[in-house]
Amino acid sequence: MKRREGCRALAPPWWETFHFQLHEPLFDKGDSSVFGAIYQLITSVPSADQAPRYVIAFRGTIPKLHTFKRDLKLNIRIITNRLDWTPRAEEALQAVQRVVAEYGSSNVWVAGHSQGAAMGMLAGKCMAKTGDFLEAFLFNPPFVSPPIGRVKGHGIRLARSVITAGLLKMKHRSGSSSAALSAWQPRLFVNRADWICAEYIGYFEHREWMKKIGAGEIERMTSQHSVSGLLVHAIASKMGKPSSEEPLHLIPSASLTVNKSPVRRRNAHGIKQWWGPDLLLESKIYNYM
Repeated sequence: MKRREGCRALAPPWWETFHFQLHEPLFDKGDSSVFGAIYQLITSVPSADQAPRYVIAFRGTIPKLHTFKRDLKLNIRIITNRLDWTPRAEEALQAVQRVVAEYGSSNVWVAGHSQGAAMGMLAGKCMAKTGDFLEAFLFNPPFVSPPIGRVKGHGIRLARSVITAGLLKMKHRSGSSSAALSAWQPRLFVNRADWICAEYIGYFEHREWMKKIGAGEIERMTSQHSVSGLLVHAIASKMGKPSSEEPLHLIPSASLTVNKSPVRRRNAHGIKQWWGPDLLLESKIYNYM
C-alpha cells in the first residue's frame, strides 16, 4: 500500500473521532511521501469551543525503504542545525504561514513527533519572531547535545554555559532573539529514558539552578546558543554552507511535560507512549528569565 493510499484508508477513523477532517496533506517533493497534514475542525458542539479551527501536524522518521533515505538526510540536517535550509522545511513553513494568514494564529495549532517535532519547532519559532504565537504540541523533540543527562550535578552544564558566554563576548554577540521568543511557550512532551529529547529536562533545570545561584545573566546571554552550535556555524561558514548560530532546539520558554510512566527504553522515543489512558505525567512551566 502506498503512503498516500494509507493516509486515506487507515487514519480517518482516528482524526474523525476528534471531529476533524483532512483538509490538505503535505507532500515531500523529493520522495512524494506525506510528511504532514492540515486538519480542519468540522463540529460546532460546545466541547469544541477551545479547539482550534486547524491543526498542522508533522510526522517523525518512517523506517520504510521509500522514505528512510530522505528522512535520514533531514535528521542529519537537524544535527547540523540546517533543517531550515531544506525543501521540506520550506513547504512546512509556507503551509503554516498560509493558514495563519487566512485564519489567524489563535485558530491554528502545530504538532509533531521526533523529526516532526523539530519541524513544528522551526515553524513555531519563525512565526513567534513575527508576533504570531502558535499553540504547539511537540512530542519527543530532538535536543542536539552530548548525552550528559545522566551526569549528576551542574558542573558540566555550568562549564558549558561559561564557555558559550565567553565565545559570544569574543564575537560581541548577545542573547539575540530570546526576548522576542520569550512569549512563545510550546508544549514539550519528553521521556527521561529517551536520549534524543531527555536533555530538555536538564536544560531547563540548569537554568533554574543558575538563577538561584545568581548566575541568571549568563543564562540569559547563552539561552539561544551552544558551544556546538557556534562551532558548527563556524565550520559551515568556512565551507560556504548555510547554518544558524542559534540551534533550533534551544528556546527561552516552554511547558515541559515528562512521562514518568514505566516505559521500556526502546519505546521511550515512540509516539505510542503518549496514547495510554493512565499516564503518569509531571508538568512544569519555564519562563524566560
